[in-house]
Amino acid sequence: MSTAADLACWAVGHRPSADDLALADRALLDTVAVALASHAEPVHRVTAPLSEAARWAVAAHVLDFDDLHMPTTTHISSVCVSAALATGSGGPGYLAGAGVMARVGTLLGWRHYAAGWHATTTTGALAAAATGASAHGLDEDGTARALALAVPAAGGVQRAFGTDAKSLQVGLAVEAGLRAADLAAAGAGADTGAVDTWLTLLGGEPGPVSDDGPAVPDGLAVKIHPCCYALQRPIAAAASLRDQVDPATVDRIVVRALAGTTTPLIHHRPRTGLQGKFSLEYAVAAALLDEHAGFATFTDEAVLRPEAQRLLARVEVDLVPGGDWLLAGETEVDVHGSDGVRRAVLDLPPGSPRRPPTGAQLDRKLVDCLAGLDVSPADIDWSGAADLLRRLLPRPA
Repeated sequence: MSTAADLACWAVGHRPSADDLALADRALLDTVAVALASHAEPVHRVTAPLSEAARWAVAAHVLDFDDLHMPTTTHISSVCVSAALATGSGGPGYLAGAGVMARVGTLLGWRHYAAGWHATTTTGALAAAATGASAHGLDEDGTARALALAVPAAGGVQRAFGTDAKSLQVGLAVEAGLRAADLAAAGAGADTGAVDTWLTLLGGEPGPVSDDGPAVPDGLAVKIHPCCYALQRPIAAAASLRDQVDPATVDRIVVRALAGTTTPLIHHRPRTGLQGKFSLEYAVAAALLDEHAGFATFTDEAVLRPEAQRLLARVEVDLVPGGDWLLAGETEVDVHGSDGVRRAVLDLPPGSPRRPPTGAQLDRKLVDCLAGLDVSPADIDWSGAADLLRRLLPRPA
């Protein structure tokens, strides 16, 4: 059996449990709130050529505040919530895509991400195809063909991080995946072995997929700060020292971590808010300056603050070889100042699957995301969320 056929068998045959549906509902709330928070982002001005589903995926991803599947380093919900809302397939459609995305990401493995691929887009095209296939009610053969037809668009690289192209890549993947499902529903043929070839070319290992347990094995990490997940732990570690140091007296900051955990952090001297979301140096500096690393932290103006630029220039990054996921090992932050050295060591940041966010943290995130909008968390459900996005997100000219 080809990998595409195996994935299709899972997607068509899976019956969501109560826990699966609860995860889908939480993902919907988190993703739609984050998408609505992006309403003033400049990227919306250029999304007119994209489909509605693609525009929603861009909105959900541009702030880098969307959830993450830790084992595969993929932003499952920005892809699968957008696809499910656009197709009207709801929670079951979301779970079909999310389950395929988690399983494809597992076959690709850490080596794929570490090589520089944007795993959310490589896996996302196939995930959107699975959601679209679910919406069409395709059988196993049709779903497998949809997955194979999505292969030509299943790309994207980390070099795009810190630019509009990062979120646009995700939108393009969603658009292509849904188009692949439409083609399969229309009867388009495909060699489903293309998925196996694609997996091999991208550094993965074709093979059987898990067909038992939850739709999304290991659950989803929820972000507390609107930036790359690789920064959630350094920010939390540095923030724990904020009350112990005066930033004006800091002359050296040393961050120690496994090299693999910093793979996506490619901007060392950021000059824009988007670059700051992928800068270890800036994130640690901002964590010492700001009471909470929130939306205001990741603007162009905040990144260019003289005090932030002074501090980030004093950050030294000491990387130890190794690390096969973003939370491998620990992160250590040493802050050297006029009154000595303050140290913080952290393994799991708030919001990670084994350290779930508190109710207060989730409430703060929702309040921040929905500030100034005529909407409450109670308004976000599978029946009405698409209309909320149509009403509150900008309409590109």
